[in-house]
Amino acid sequence: MNYREDLDTPCLVVRKSALQKNIDEMAEYARQHGISMRPHQKTHKTAEIARMQMDAGAVGVTCAKLGEAEALVDSGAVDDVFLAYQIVGPRKISRLLALMDRARVSAAVDGVEGAQALSDACVAAGKTLDVIIEMNTGLNRAGILPGEETERLAEKVAAMPGLNVKGIMTHEGHVAKAINQDELDSYGGDAGKAMVDTAKRLRDKGIPVDVISVGSTPGSFSTTKIDGITEMRPGTYVFYDNAIFRFGRIGPERCALRILATVVSRPAPDRAIVDAGSKTLAMDPPPPDRKGHGYVVEEPDAVIARVSEEHGVIEFPSGDSSLAVGDVVEIIPNHVCPTVNLQNELFVVSDDGSIETWNIIARGKVR
Repeated sequence: MNYREDLDTPCLVVRKSALQKNIDEMAEYARQHGISMRPHQKTHKTAEIARMQMDAGAVGVTCAKLGEAEALVDSGAVDDVFLAYQIVGPRKISRLLALMDRARVSAAVDGVEGAQALSDACVAAGKTLDVIIEMNTGLNRAGILPGEETERLAEKVAAMPGLNVKGIMTHEGHVAKAINQDELDSYGGDAGKAMVDTAKRLRDKGIPVDVISVGSTPGSFSTTKIDGITEMRPGTYVFYDNAIFRFGRIGPERCALRILATVVSRPAPDRAIVDAGSKTLAMDPPPPDRKGHGYVVEEPDAVIARVSEEHGVIEFPSGDSSLAVGDVVEIIPNHVCPTVNLQNELFVVSDDGSIETWNIIARGKVR
C-alpha cells in the first residue's frame, strides 16, 4: 500500500514509528531526570496517542480546555487531568465539578477572583479541587510574577475552603523566540530558577508545594535541567514541527506528522499551487530563521509564500522545479497543534505500509 497514492489530499499523515520514538525519547528523558511526565493533549487530541503516552509512563495528561479533557476522559484513555487554564464562569465550573466525578482533576489559577469562585462552588458541592498557581516566567500571557506576587496569591488561595494548593506551574513558551541553543538554554534556565526559588518561598511560609511544573517542547531539555523541577508538560514533541529545526537537535526526519498535499497548478516556472491553504496549514508564522507557511520536504529551498483558504502558493528561489501537476508533496507545518485541530482524522502509517485511521476526538473542543 502506498499512502501517497491511496489517500486523498489534503490530509494529515503520521509515521507511527517516528511518533513512538518521539514519545519514548521524552519519556526516557523524564525518567532519567526524576521528573514526572504530564504531556499536553492540545497537540494531537486523540485517544490513541494519549494511551501511548500513558503506556510510556505519563502520570496523567494536560489539557487546555474542558472540552479536550471531557473527550479524552470519556474515551477511557486517561483518568488524571490537569487543566492548564483558568476555569471561569458558572457553566464551566459546573462542567468541572461533573468531570471531577469521572477523573482526578486539577486546575490552574492566577487570581483571587477565579480562585474564590472555584472555592465557593466546591464548598457548595462538598468537593475539594487541587489547584496549581500559574506563574509568568517571561511569556507575558496568563500567570502572575514569580516571588512575592505568587507568594501573596498562594497564601490567599491556601486559606480558601474547597481548594488545595498543590503547587506552581508555568508555560515558558517564550523560549521559542530564541535564535540558538545557548539563548534557549538561558531563557529556560531563568524560568526554571524562578519556579524553584518561588517554591522555596512558599514552603518557607508553610505552603506545601508538591508540584513544580514546566511546559514547553522547545524548553524541555533546558528548563528541566534546574534541580527541583518535578513535572514537565511538553506537547508538540509527539510530532515536532517546523519550529524546532533551528536548534540542531531535531531534523525533518523526526517530524512524525506531515500534511499530504497535491500540486494542482503550475502557472509559472517559479510557482506551484497545492491544495493546502490556510484551512489546512493554519496561519502561524514561521520560526525566526525560516520563511513561509511550512516546510516542503521534497523541496527544502521552496517557500510557501502565500496562502488563501484552499490554495498554498509555493515559490522556488531557483526559478524552477521539477514538480508537476498531480505530484504529491509532504509539508511539515510551522505549528502542528492548530493544524491538527483543522482535521477530523490522522492517517497513521506503519513501517509495513499499513494505514490506520485515528479520529481526532477533541477537534474543535475549544469550550
